Amino acid sequence: MSAVATMPGVDRRPERVARVVSALTEHHLDALLVTGSANIRYLTGFSGSSGLLLVTPRDLLFITDFRYDTQVKEEIGDFARVRIENVSLWTALWEELSSLPKLSVIGFESAQVMHRDFARFLQEAEGGRWQWRPQNAIVETLREAKDVDEVALIERAAGMATRALQETLPQIRPGLTELEIAGILEKALRDQESEAYPFETIVASGPRAALPHARASRRAVEVGDFLLLDFGAQADGYCSDITRTFVVGRADDLQREVYGVVREANERAIAQVRAGMTGQQADAIARDYIAERGYGDDFGHSLGHGVGLEVHESPRLSRTADATLPLHTVVTIEPGIYRAGWGGVRIEDDVYLVPNGARVLTDFTHDLLELPA
Repeated sequence: MSAVATMPGVDRRPERVARVVSALTEHHLDALLVTGSANIRYLTGFSGSSGLLLVTPRDLLFITDFRYDTQVKEEIGDFARVRIENVSLWTALWEELSSLPKLSVIGFESAQVMHRDFARFLQEAEGGRWQWRPQNAIVETLREAKDVDEVALIERAAGMATRALQETLPQIRPGLTELEIAGILEKALRDQESEAYPFETIVASGPRAALPHARASRRAVEVGDFLLLDFGAQADGYCSDITRTFVVGRADDLQREVYGVVREANERAIAQVRAGMTGQQADAIARDYIAERGYGDDFGHSLGHGVGLEVHESPRLSRTADATLPLHTVVTIEPGIYRAGWGGVRIEDDVYLVPNGARVLTDFTHDLLELPA
């Protein structure tokens, strides 16, 4: 089921396409070829993996293959002109372009196009029929600010994730491997009706908790370990992203200290982040506090990122992000401290930037939980 289909009485697609058409004028384009699957879903509701979408001021053309003949009727309907192509989507595109008048300069999504497809543009450009211009993040920029339906879906996905975590924790015990814990958590996510895993579930224990993007391994969890879980759920295409860190057994003094610093950094950032500040300013809220406590060198990644149809999307909250955070965006707040050979702590929440601050969508305690040994 498409995201659009879950919005009773409200079809956001015409407004979204209209905003893209307005952007064509701004970027001096006659059309935009959209190839990113998340962007296609945002504009049309199509959730398949194969398609080309051409947006012009007068026409909306979607080309896909025979595998999606039924699906495209359900998800797109008559919103766009649909062509089912059984041989080559690109051949169909050239044929359609030849029949469309007054198209000279066409933009394409440079971040979404593979080199072999870029070569197709160059070959066509040599004939002088169309000028192909690379574009950066036209649709992605529009996707930054979420409407109320999108926020509701992200919040639903966040609820799935936190309930799955609540189901998982009582089943964790020393001796289980990280892979076994990942399996328990992922089953719980499916039990909560998550339609997919937005990214590979991270389960990292003991010294491996110092790896921010560790993959679950065969390492068995031991008493005294940190146990870091980073995972998400998906509801009608929209993602959640949450991290919590636990101690198996009793936490020692250093574990409590580091956890307390990360918790305070997370809560300060949530309390102070605002739409209109830059991603760099948001990042500094947590980073400066961690540095003041003497752990600045142990926080190596950015504070956060946007969440929506993709688990990592614009905007960014980092030391180099000078763009402002738009109102109604959903971002992660995920400070961390990592010490090689010892372990690490990360606490991550999804927050919605509203006019008076930030509303937390991931409803799970920040307390340091000590799991029974």
